[in-house]
Amino acid sequence: MASYTQFNPARLRSYVLRLPLATRLLLLAIVGLWIAAIPLPWLREWARLEPAKMDLTQMHRLNLFPLMHLNFFHMIFNLFAIAPLLERFESEFGTLVTLALFTGPFGTLPGAMYTLLEKFVFRANTIVMGASVWVFLLLSAEVMKQHKTSPTIAIGPYKIPTWTTPLILVLVTSILVPNVSLIGHLCGAGIGYLWASGYIKFLVPHEKILRWVETKANLLGRLPHYVSVDQKTYGRYGVLPTTSVPMGGIPRSPEPGARPVP
Repeated sequence: MASYTQFNPARLRSYVLRLPLATRLLLLAIVGLWIAAIPLPWLREWARLEPAKMDLTQMHRLNLFPLMHLNFFHMIFNLFAIAPLLERFESEFGTLVTLALFTGPFGTLPGAMYTLLEKFVFRANTIVMGASVWVFLLLSAEVMKQHKTSPTIAIGPYKIPTWTTPLILVLVTSILVPNVSLIGHLCGAGIGYLWASGYIKFLVPHEKILRWVETKANLLGRLPHYVSVDQKTYGRYGVLPTTSVPMGGIPRSPEPGARPVP
């Protein structure tokens, strides 16, 4: 008799417990804002990105619109879509970099681009909100890395450039899913391409500054699930130097989020 893969709560719990710090905080912010908007519906209007209302007094919208969602299904779908991408990004770049980018430029840049296009090119006022802008940003950045090793993807007799797959997904999503913003998703994907190509890497503070902050505040020792930015010395998860080499000469790394031993 055929067996089917069943939902395993234990595996889901294990995955959630292994999530790095910044990923946890951003996912909690998404869920927290959705819960807060139930008794306080004005929060949704306050946080959404509405091009016609944008001026210097409304800049908070550029940072908050990816965290706010229209309803439960909108929120939960984006939550499952962004969690693995966000975890992968934080594991590569560290907790400080992830928090700095996703509370700053990764919201303001696609949001500002969308606002300018809506107001001055399309002369429209389509309201947007939701973490899908981050989903396509991270997808584009990830695909650009794959493009370097696998420039094309074969679909039957056809070969398409690997880097175009997020754009195809944006188009398919816009056709199949109602009330999604094609322009908003394209803006997110565009920032992802720029990041992966190195054009906006200057937005991240220098590694020496980040390392100094981590050392001065002892973030790796104080914060559970913190991912270090210092790859060269400790590795992303804080591998401490040791005089003895276990496991036949292969150094062993602690699990993500493990604290260093004093």
